[in-house]
Amino acid sequence: MMAIVYHQYGSADAVEYAEVEKPAVGKNQVLVKVHAASLNALDWHLLSADIFLVRLMGGLRKPKDPRLGYDLAGRVEAVGSEVTRFHPGDEVFGAGAGAFAEYAAADEPNLALKPVTLPFETAAAVPVAALTALQGLRDHGRIQPGQRVLIQGASGGVGTFAVQIAKAFGAEVTAVCSTRNVDLVRSIGADHVIDYTGEDFTRKGQQYDLILAVNGYHPLAAYRRALSRRGRLVLVGASADRLTRAMFQAVTLGPLISMIGGQKMVFLGKADIKQQDLLFVAELIGAGKVVPVIDRFYRLSETAEAFRYYAEVHPRGKVVIQVWQN
Repeated sequence: MMAIVYHQYGSADAVEYAEVEKPAVGKNQVLVKVHAASLNALDWHLLSADIFLVRLMGGLRKPKDPRLGYDLAGRVEAVGSEVTRFHPGDEVFGAGAGAFAEYAAADEPNLALKPVTLPFETAAAVPVAALTALQGLRDHGRIQPGQRVLIQGASGGVGTFAVQIAKAFGAEVTAVCSTRNVDLVRSIGADHVIDYTGEDFTRKGQQYDLILAVNGYHPLAAYRRALSRRGRLVLVGASADRLTRAMFQAVTLGPLISMIGGQKMVFLGKADIKQQDLLFVAELIGAGKVVPVIDRFYRLSETAEAFRYYAEVHPRGKVVIQVWQN
């Protein structure tokens, strides 16, 4: 089968389109014929190793696992001996290591049946980004109807889902983005939009019940200034140069802030891919409350160019890789 691999850390130039063996399936795994996959920040960090933790866990000099890709949607090709929820021919979506390939193996709990009306390309855009937004808002942010919620980084993969999911929960949503993305975030339901190139939301005097900061770049004191007395801050990832500081603040200062005041702070690195959450988002999409925003499509053989675009342009919404096409 054809797949995307990398044998050294670096830029998109390190991405190879190569023939590899079809993955073996464990007893609790499902072999998926991948119809579509999508890019996430996680994939870029694994490729570039711009965060030292990647090298620490995945190989100091070169990657131990040459596969790339996580989000996927496709048809079940085969199942392991202990798999009970899926059968060959089922249309599924979810996450599995090495998703940028014609076939990928995924753990049974990381998949859900794909709604028949949901195209493979749309379903592939959902897993990591949508579940990060959902779990950040619902599980860590404790979002409630009528709350004032601010989404920083509102035009990216996680951000576009977060704006719509927050609206689905009945919140009043303020979106923070650049000038070129103002119309986009308005079109997906933001009640208010702040162009960060001209305004700093932490200095406007407005306070929010919940701030979801995607790759946030403000210091903790600035976020606290924009939070209500019992507000919650959820930091979702961070740029490579700020990740260590964000994690340190979350681990050391977060509990302290919670002890001495009503404000809460949480760092969310990556979503937990859960079947019930995949189905929850699918229901929102089916009801028209969430529409995945897809910036561009690339073929599997063009994945290097997709990585290049992701790194240089900062896509609006998701970049989708088309693998098998009907």
